[in-house]
Amino acid sequence: MPPLALLYRHPLLRALTLTLTCLLAACSRGDDPVYRDQFFAFGTLIDLSFYDVETARAEQASQALEQAFTQMHTDWHAWQPGALQQVNARLAEQGQATGDPAIAALIQEANRLSLLSNGLFNPVIGRLVALWGFHSDEPPQGPPPAGERIRQLVEQAPTSADVHVDGLQISGHNPAVRYDLGAFAKGYAIDRGIQQLRELGITNAIINAGGDLRGIGRHGERPWRIGIRDPRKPGVLAAVELAADESVFTSGDYERFYEYEGQRYHHIIDPRSGYPASATVSATVIHPLAATADAAATALFVAGPDDWPAIARQLGVGYVMLVDREGRIHMNPAMKARLVFESEPDTIVMSDAL
Repeated sequence: MPPLALLYRHPLLRALTLTLTCLLAACSRGDDPVYRDQFFAFGTLIDLSFYDVETARAEQASQALEQAFTQMHTDWHAWQPGALQQVNARLAEQGQATGDPAIAALIQEANRLSLLSNGLFNPVIGRLVALWGFHSDEPPQGPPPAGERIRQLVEQAPTSADVHVDGLQISGHNPAVRYDLGAFAKGYAIDRGIQQLRELGITNAIINAGGDLRGIGRHGERPWRIGIRDPRKPGVLAAVELAADESVFTSGDYERFYEYEGQRYHHIIDPRSGYPASATVSATVIHPLAATADAAATALFVAGPDDWPAIARQLGVGYVMLVDREGRIHMNPAMKARLVFESEPDTIVMSDAL
C-alpha cells in the first residue's frame, strides 16, 4: 500500500522507533499488563499500546484500527487514486466537488486550522509539494526545481480561503488549489482512532504513528511517558509525561528530504516562498487533539524562531519546543516545566509570549 505522505527515512529512525516503543511501554517487565501491536499506514508504523485490557478485546480493537487506518490512508492519499484525489480533480476541472461526509469534515477542519495559522499550515499547496518531487514513492533526484517554476506556483497563491464547504458540497475559485493533507491527516486519523477505542471501552492507550501520538488515561499508577527525538543526533532529546488525554507531534526536516550538492531539501514547504522552510530543524507541540498538534507543528516549523509564539497563540497551543538550525532550543515556560532533557541543552531561548 503506498503511503499517504512518503517518508524518506533517516538511517537512525528504526533505532529511534525502538527507543520510543521502550519509553511508551516504560521498558516494562514481562508482567507489565500492556498489550502491544503494530501495523503500517500513512507511510509509517502505527504502534498501539493498551493498558490492562483483556486480550480478546485488545485484538478486536487492534484489528478495527488497522482496518480504519488502512481505509483512511487510501481515501486521503496525496497522490494515489482515492476520495481526496477525486475532490482535487473536480475542483481543478469544475471548481466544485461532492465529497462524502468524512472527506468534507476532514477538509473543513484542515481549512479552519490553516486560517488560524495565517496559512503557514497550508493544505492546498499540493502542486508545489509535487513540483519538489515529494509526490512519489521514490526520493527526488537531481537539482531542485527551477526558480521560475516555483515563483509561478507561489504567485497563484492557493489558500484554504479559496475553498468553501457547505455540507457535502466543496467549491473553490482558485484552480491552483490541490489538497495535500500530509501535515494533518495522520493527526486527524489518530483522533478518530482514539474515539474508536473509547467506544470499545478502552480508556488507557496510546496510538503512536512514527513518534507522533496521542495518549489517553494512564499506564497503571503513573502517566504514560514518551520520548521526543533529537533532530540531529541518535536517540531522545527529552522525555515528557502525558496528562490523561494529550497528543505530542513533531515536524522535522530529517524524514522526508534529499540532498543535492551538499544542500538538504526537505518536504516542509514555506507557502510564502515556495522553498523548504530553512530556519527550523524541528518543532514539537503538545495539545489535547492530535489533528491540531499535527497542523500546529508544521505551522510553527514554518513560522520559525521569531514568529512561532504569535501563531501558537492563534492556534490555542500552550506547549511548544522548537529547535533552530543553530541548535538553539526555543520554548515557553509551560513546556520547559514538563520536559526532562537527556542532557542539558547548550542554549535555551525562552518566550513568555504564550
